[in-house]
Amino acid sequence: MHDFWRSCGYVLLDRTPEGHLVVTDGFLRHLMDRPELAPVPESCAGELALREFLLEDPRADVAPAMLAAVTDENARESYAIWLRFRKRLLAHDTLEASYAALFRGEGVDVPPLLVHVLTQVLLRHILGDDAKPMQARAAEMLFRRQRISIQPDGQVMAADDETVERHALAANFGTVGELLKQGGAPLREAELDVLHDTNADDYWARDESHDFVVSLNHGHPALAALCVVLESWVEHFLGCAVRIEPERAIDDENWVWHVGLDAQASQLLNDLYEGKDATEDRMRRLLCLFRLEFVEPSAMRPEIAGHPVYLAMAKDEMESLRLKPQNLLLNLPLAQPA
Repeated sequence: MHDFWRSCGYVLLDRTPEGHLVVTDGFLRHLMDRPELAPVPESCAGELALREFLLEDPRADVAPAMLAAVTDENARESYAIWLRFRKRLLAHDTLEASYAALFRGEGVDVPPLLVHVLTQVLLRHILGDDAKPMQARAAEMLFRRQRISIQPDGQVMAADDETVERHALAANFGTVGELLKQGGAPLREAELDVLHDTNADDYWARDESHDFVVSLNHGHPALAALCVVLESWVEHFLGCAVRIEPERAIDDENWVWHVGLDAQASQLLNDLYEGKDATEDRMRRLLCLFRLEFVEPSAMRPEIAGHPVYLAMAKDEMESLRLKPQNLLLNLPLAQPA
């Protein structure tokens, strides 16, 4: 058993008898300690007073005059965003319900960073203490942007985008930045390690370094682990079991449903489904296809029960992959709304 991603604040949350998460004052204080709200030497008296007020009672109502007393415009805007985010967190009985509600209505009105914070906490809960290292690394893809590199031997490698940039700016920069930006060198020459079965347990000592590279090719363990993570994500939120497996192509005359796991894949699948031509460059960006099947077809809309749901993920023009796991919560053809 492993306690990983400790800095996400997971241990500060309560649980319902049904196994869902409940926001606590301790968790709210933990979020307030993020760098975006941390005071700086130039912080005015109004900002410091507001911070102390909220640390004392993280759920307290903030009068407009107290927020207006923060003289720095950026700091004032940061606290306004925080108060809006706090309202979203406390609007429902569980963190799961609050998270799902972020994507309904008129759209997300909080920064992507805060969405990713919640995604990580929820994945930590879903994976549990007996998670396998490859599953934990694959789960990082759901809340951290990945830099994609196609190697000369055809391997599709994913590295944490922020880590790549950090290495590129470091004084001891080696080959990793150019490797993952341009695909110009084999991974064995890079400073980042490739996570595989023989070194998988090393992940636990580096779980918050985000410095392992994984292969997304068919038959490699990271892709299988990602399927397990996505299956668990769907079952936890929607209460129905699914099986997800990598697929090499959509060769289905009765293709009836699909979900893109990112913006690029969503648009590409939509176009292909409608019979539109896709450019060679767009097809080149397609990284993986998946086949999702409901264990109980009755959980699907009756008119399409028994048909597979095709999933896809694709990199963008900057060679980045930004997965949106919320797409699986909003767009699956459920018989009853979740």
